[in-house]
Parts: sequence; C-alpha cells; structure tokens
Amino acid sequence: MFDKLEDLLIRFEEIMGELNEPDVTANQARFRTLMKEQSDLTPIVEAYREYKKCTQDIEDSLAMLEEESNPEMKEMLKEELGAAKVRVGELEQELKILLLPKDPNDEKNVIVEIRAGAGGDEAALFAAEIYRMYVRYAERQRWKVETMDVEEIGIGGMKNVSFMISGQGAYSRLKYESGVHRVQRVPETESGGRIHTSTITVAIMPEVEDFDVQIDMNDCKFDVFRASGNGGQCVNTTDSAVRLTHLPTGIVISCQDEKSQLKNKDKALKVLRAKLYDLEQQKRHDEEAELRRSQVGTGDRSEKIRTYNFPQGRVTDHRIKLTLYKIDAIMDGDIQELIDHLIAADQAAKLAKLNQNGIA
Repeated sequence: MFDKLEDLLIRFEEIMGELNEPDVTANQARFRTLMKEQSDLTPIVEAYREYKKCTQDIEDSLAMLEEESNPEMKEMLKEELGAAKVRVGELEQELKILLLPKDPNDEKNVIVEIRAGAGGDEAALFAAEIYRMYVRYAERQRWKVETMDVEEIGIGGMKNVSFMISGQGAYSRLKYESGVHRVQRVPETESGGRIHTSTITVAIMPEVEDFDVQIDMNDCKFDVFRASGNGGQCVNTTDSAVRLTHLPTGIVISCQDEKSQLKNKDKALKVLRAKLYDLEQQKRHDEEAELRRSQVGTGDRSEKIRTYNFPQGRVTDHRIKLTLYKIDAIMDGDIQELIDHLIAADQAAKLAKLNQNGIA
C-alpha cells in the first residue's frame, strides 16, 4: 500500500508543477483534466502526509524517551506517543478507504424514477412524499432538480414520477436508494384505524453521456401529444409533450415538463440513455453476483430496502439493520445520516473483501 502512496505523492507533485506551466493553462482541456486529477488525489495526499508526520513523531518520541530522565517530561512524551499511535491507526484505515476502487459514476448527476406499487392510492400518496423527501435533500445540498415526467392522481399522489438531480457527487450519495420502500401507517381514508402496508419502487440511474451509450435513432419512435397539468399559458395549447418508444427493448418514456417539443425530446433521450446503461449494469450485476454480495444489499430492484413506520416514528434500513426514530425529519429530506451509514457499510464490506483476498 505504501509503495502506491509514494507513487501517488510523486504524481501529485508532478501535477502541481504542470499546473504552473503557461502552455498547460492555455490548453483548457488539459488544464481541466489535471485539475480533476489533482482534486481526486488531494484527500489521499493530505492523509498520507499526516500519516508520515505521525510516524516520524512516534520515532522522535521514542528516541527522546530513551534519553529523558525527567519524570514529568517522560509522562508528557508518553501521552504524545499514545496519541500519535492512535492517529496512525485511524489514518491507516482512512487511507485504505481512500484507495478503494472508485465507482466511475460517483460524480455524475442522477435520474430518479419513483413508481407506486402495492397499496393503491396510499402507495401513490407515499410516492409523492418520497419524491418531496429527495427534492428537499437535493435543496439542502444546493443541487438542481428538474422534473421530467409525472403521473398524478387527484388526491395529491403520484403513480410515477421521473426527475433529474444535478450536483457534484449526486450518484455517490443517492445510489443506495434503489429498491422497494415500504410504508406502514393508518391511511387518512381508513375509518377503522387499521395500519396498512404499501410499497413504492425507487430506481437511481447515473446520467450518461452520448459516448457512453450509442442510440440508433432508427430504433426510436417518437409520438407527440398535448401536455397535461400546469405549465403556463402555452403548455396545453401545443403538442409539446413527447413519448419515446425504444423498439428493441420496449422502453417507453414520456416527457412533458418543458414547453418546447425539442427540449422534451432531448430529455426523453437522456432518460433512455440512462435506462439502457442501467440495463447493461443490471446484466453485469447478475453476472457478478459474488462481487455484489460484498456490497450493501443485493442491488436488486425488487429488494425491500427500507420501512417507514409512522405509528412508531421509525425508519429502518434492512440492509444494514439500522433504525432511526426521526421519521418526520427524514421525510423532510434529512437523510444524510442514513446515507453516511450506508456508505460506511459499503466501504467496510469492500475492505473486508480486499482483506479476505490478501490485497489490503
């Protein structure tokens, strides 16, 4: 591990030198590439430099202890030595995590799809609440949210909704949200006070570029129709909404959020690229079942990942057996604690896998 860290430190210093060269700053593409590499290496280099300083402090303290005769000074040196040893252990673990292979999609924007499942109107109401939860979380991160398509029911619920969240690291934090979310509560329409269970499905897909997924436009059928719902004076007076059917897979995407037919078409193609990429990822997931078992959950869309129990005020994530009694805050977008636990569990599983293989 430390040979690799020394190489990364040398590379970091090379990048810093290159960034100061006038011909590099004049070449914007090269400059951006180097800045991205510098940004990726900075946390590793900072942790490694601190690690080297702490190990040097340990050596210095041990040498001074041998020479020191003053009892008070000896006690102080022992305290410093103990603190440095603890910090070295922490930094070793931190560096192992920082050196874990990165998901190439982590920095990408995400396309989110929420679909009401079992439970009728109650499932649709819960889908709308989960949509709001993600929107509120995105707002807390200062990320941008764009609704792409929504099918609403009259009582404020959503049968399905698709939207894009744009922001740095969006996929790295939201990728663990894919799966079945279950709600347990007494519906407002329930006169007998019985608790009902309803479900929704969440799919999180990274936004992919044109060069990541090639689409043959001959495989695409576009239909235009009049948009429904709110959207200003001209949203309902022109055929601006677009329905895209991908003939080989049967995937159908509707986009009606924009007033421009062209913009809706572009958005539909964005969603199609993400879905085709996701299909390919799911195929790989099936082929690499053993690898997936080393991560959080199975990654299967049909996996029940979380239960929101309103009478008990709790949210339970079944993959990591975590229960938090703050359902109101979570439904208002305060999901960072959940995400942090899921990231930590995923990192721990990957580290365990590396240790098992004798790599770390």
